[in-house]
Amino acid sequence: MVDIQDHDIQLIEREILWKYDKSPCDYPDCDCLLSIRKDMINRRVLAHQEEILPDIIAFNEALSTALRELYDRAHRMWDSIKSLPDFKEGTSLEAKCFLSYDYPELHPIQGENRQDLWYALCDSGWNKVYEQGLSLTPLNLPDDDETFESFIGQDGEYYNWNEGLDRELTKDLHLTSAFHNTFEHLEFAITDFIYVRKFETDIRIEINTSV
Repeated sequence: MVDIQDHDIQLIEREILWKYDKSPCDYPDCDCLLSIRKDMINRRVLAHQEEILPDIIAFNEALSTALRELYDRAHRMWDSIKSLPDFKEGTSLEAKCFLSYDYPELHPIQGENRQDLWYALCDSGWNKVYEQGLSLTPLNLPDDDETFESFIGQDGEYYNWNEGLDRELTKDLHLTSAFHNTFEHLEFAITDFIYVRKFETDIRIEINTSV
């Protein structure tokens, strides 16, 4: 495996852990620390993408399954809500998908402080865009009248969101828009998330009423 635990990365991770333990979310440079760490790890790992290709594939498949379950569950809930006799106009549903709260068991680097580091990486106060989940946008009903394929960016001619990766190596992977969002727009290094196989969901119902 490519070395992602060299001295420089360890120093940044220690700084992240120190700041996060002292006062979560109160430092304006916290997202910068995550970004620097991400760039350093990705620069090393992406030079040897063939080594992590099986995990890229496995993560993309696991994420697609989780998003399918989220999509189906959200639509079942919405159909049930609409059928209620006291259903009110202005009611909406928002569904998001997140990485598991637990540090990935499959990650090749394990240790006492890895769960604490995971909390920092997954904190939306630090990893700000992550507040919206893994997909490009949360699923909003009734506004998002789209197929599941559209929701994950697998409709039409554009069906492989492999920007930033080796185009030839990943040309047949059918990477989803949620993979792209996690890789490109969130502050996770690629080796943070490709070992994840479990996910968390957040579905919220909001009722807007006029007074």
